[in-house]
Amino acid sequence: MAKLSTEELLDGFKEMTLLELSEFIKQFEEAFDVKAAAAGPMMMAAPGGGGGGGEAEEEQTEFDVVLTAAGDKKIQVIKEVRALTSLGLKEAKDLVDGAPQAVLEKVTKEAADKAKETLETAGASVEVK
Repeated sequence: MAKLSTEELLDGFKEMTLLELSEFIKQFEEAFDVKAAAAGPMMMAAPGGGGGGGEAEEEQTEFDVVLTAAGDKKIQVIKEVRALTSLGLKEAKDLVDGAPQAVLEKVTKEAADKAKETLETAGASVEVK
């Protein structure tokens, strides 16, 4: 197998969806018995500063749509997950089987509400965070 350069690897990662990248990280951790550092929450906490308790929180502008359960109509839910994302059949089925999992991440309130309504109509249980 030809060795890939760092740039080629990065280009490959740029083409992945967040769900595909998340699955890759899980497989990487299992294959090499390592744990990826969770830098996201630490970076999000930093902008808060050392302010007092009287400050109002900023209004949330990005939402995650989390599938909590597939319900009785699993096949219909898989179809809707595929329609909402760029996942293939196997990836969408794995996502639905592995609930609770995020279907969409960092989307607008309108997109999150529309996705929630679509998935609930298909029979799934969904949360918007």
